[in-house]
Amino acid sequence: MKKESAKERILGVAIKLFYSEGIRAVGIDRIIAESEVAKASFYRNFATKDDLVVAFLEQRQLRSLSKIEEAKKLYLDEPVKQLHHLIRLLSESIRQPEFRGCPFTNTLLEFPDANHPGHQAALQCRVDHEGEVAKIARHAKAKNPEALASQLEMLYGGAIVDSYIHKSALDSNNFYNAAMVLIESQLT
Repeated sequence: MKKESAKERILGVAIKLFYSEGIRAVGIDRIIAESEVAKASFYRNFATKDDLVVAFLEQRQLRSLSKIEEAKKLYLDEPVKQLHHLIRLLSESIRQPEFRGCPFTNTLLEFPDANHPGHQAALQCRVDHEGEVAKIARHAKAKNPEALASQLEMLYGGAIVDSYIHKSALDSNNFYNAAMVLIESQLT
């Protein structure tokens, strides 16, 4: 088994901490300590914390896009089932105790300055994700695929806020059922 590189360890720790505690709440020194690398090694791999934030977002985007690809493979040539599968995954994720929302939205909220590299990367991830959902909706013959993708993103954002408010009492089926209504209304 190949030993993880310093860069992989740093990024692994950052992914876990940035998502669970927030980017601004986690300092470089903590990441260095928990990844067990030297400070020089950290800066050899990531010149700034902003570079690490962008790498974190890129990794989360790969994960997000892999779920879309998984849906496409599971339901080859069945885009409606692909949409249903993605909504089911999101609904299930909301129920998880470690759920802390969308990493892209969280980053946008933490870095409201549109010129910040983290803001720009997070925004691009959201745009790309919504675009992929719109492609599936287009294949499903949705009346307005872009609107459907946008509405599903909005609904998911609301479900995230609801998950913070209601914590363990949250019924993620409300999100799932509302998303199904949106999808069906676009397909009839």
